Amino acid sequence: MHRPFFIDLRSLPEGGNDLTGQEIPAFFALDAKDPVQAISPLKYDLHVERDGKELLISGKLEATFSLECGACLERFDYHVEVTDYQSEIEIAKDDTINLTDTIREDTLLTLPSYPRCEDGNVRPRQCPAEGRFEPALETAPDEPQSAGPGVWEALNKLN
Repeated sequence: MHRPFFIDLRSLPEGGNDLTGQEIPAFFALDAKDPVQAISPLKYDLHVERDGKELLISGKLEATFSLECGACLERFDYHVEVTDYQSEIEIAKDDTINLTDTIREDTLLTLPSYPRCEDGNVRPRQCPAEGRFEPALETAPDEPQSAGPGVWEALNKLN
């Protein structure tokens, strides 16, 4: 069974271990209805090393996703490349640690929170909805000077 992110701490060498490879897009376990979809494998080149009561993970992660634009609802591609990936996991006991969730979550957290077409870094484009949903500026009419006590005067009376 292929389980590259399962680290057996009892057999981890003193200098750590290198993990290099790729995982199919299904690795991200995203629902088919999710506005985020992985469209390429996750490529990884990681070093895993024990430091006392912590497991240190460092290296590079890379994947491409299809995101849904928050303005026009069209899909666009977004490439994630984390060249200085760093993570620490506390070691509870000398057993096997599964890094799958950590790697998955850390990769997904690099995606934009409010994706827009112009965020696309694979095939950049302008969002077709650009400018259509700009809020109209609402300004309060100027208060005439003779309108009586202003709002600031009312607040001063409270003190």
